[in-house]
Amino acid sequence: MHRDQPRKIRLQVDDVAYVYEGGTRTHALDGLTLAVDDNEFLAIVGPVGCGKTTFLRIVAGFLTPTRGTVLCDGRPVHAPGAERGYVFQEDAVFPWMTVQDNLEFGLRAKGAAPAERAVVAAELIQLIGLQGFERAYPGELSAGMSKMVEVARVLATDPSILLMDEPFGSLDAQTRGQMQDELHRLWEKRLKTVVLVTHDVEEAICLADRVIVFSPRPGRVKAEVAVRLPRPRTLELRLSPEFAAIKRRIWAELGLAEDVRQSSPG
Repeated sequence: MHRDQPRKIRLQVDDVAYVYEGGTRTHALDGLTLAVDDNEFLAIVGPVGCGKTTFLRIVAGFLTPTRGTVLCDGRPVHAPGAERGYVFQEDAVFPWMTVQDNLEFGLRAKGAAPAERAVVAAELIQLIGLQGFERAYPGELSAGMSKMVEVARVLATDPSILLMDEPFGSLDAQTRGQMQDELHRLWEKRLKTVVLVTHDVEEAICLADRVIVFSPRPGRVKAEVAVRLPRPRTLELRLSPEFAAIKRRIWAELGLAEDVRQSSPG
């Protein structure tokens, strides 16, 4: 958990399995069990095709598990709900809307008054550092700025869980690092339970309280790695032996420890 406090489970997943039916029957998940605490930042890594995105879509309510249960705040998940916000890997901001209108979209759909929408949007614009860009369109922003608008738009409706599927996967390394720092700062300001799916082990360690390693398909929890590093996770910390040790353990669970040894300094 982010701070010392009594444990409160926000998300409980028990014995979840998922089978894709079709020409080839594919077991994406099998026997997946985990719990996520309130305000915890959880990252999930695993081999390609291990069911990470499938799992996230089940939690979002986009897919119904073949077996098992998913509880959010103690209530079964059967469909999408306002308490679960989803940030897609693909760009999902509305290109025909300004930054302001994008941020107000979810609130408008919920029937919020214009004054309330304006206050929430203004707060989020300040938090993501886009003052002066309220009337800009996504096409006028950098890729990183556009992605942060998408994250802020999901946060505008105040979900209790933020689900993120490779949100920075399409960005270059420098921009991705900047967006990781921005996301961390935003999370510190507006604590939420976050479940992040990523292929980037360093990103997982930079952001998460805990990293879950999925097994190859069918996906299940292979390992849990606590990240007990101080925040914010600066460049100096990312280059530290402590950071490298966590990275080495995760890569070992992924079967890639030899690659880490070959690429590590000394």
